[in-house]
Amino acid sequence: MAGLGYGLASALVPVVNAEAYAVVAGHRGGHVVVAVVALALGQTAGKLLLFESARRGTGWLARKLGHRSRSGRTAARAARWTEPIRRWLSRRRTALPTVLVSAAVGVPPLAVVSFAAGTAGLRHWEFAVACLLGRVLRFAALVLPAALF
Repeated sequence: MAGLGYGLASALVPVVNAEAYAVVAGHRGGHVVVAVVALALGQTAGKLLLFESARRGTGWLARKLGHRSRSGRTAARAARWTEPIRRWLSRRRTALPTVLVSAAVGVPPLAVVSFAAGTAGLRHWEFAVACLLGRVLRFAALVLPAALF
């Protein structure tokens, strides 16, 4: 149960590191599979909160960002990072692979993808399955070497 709570906290608070928790769980031995799944479930639940907050707050967020003036340099930098993610998430054939790769590898950052996916109209269950699968792969890759040696 600690893994579930730690996963949820790490999904919402950037300084709480789920990867470090996974490595420590691997060194301690015991129920490594349970730790990986619990951590992945907690992370997925937290990312679903980000996803849903973006989905429900899309109108408010667009209005808020529309009124904020940005310098040309800042706007260009933001567009350079967000435009490709929005474009990938708006297409059915690239949306789920984008979420899966983000959850498994960390590029693009899963927090950014979670918000963008909420505004792009992805289905909840599709986002959740891709996120959970990617997180399980990521944490298993971190835990297995630590558990075996």
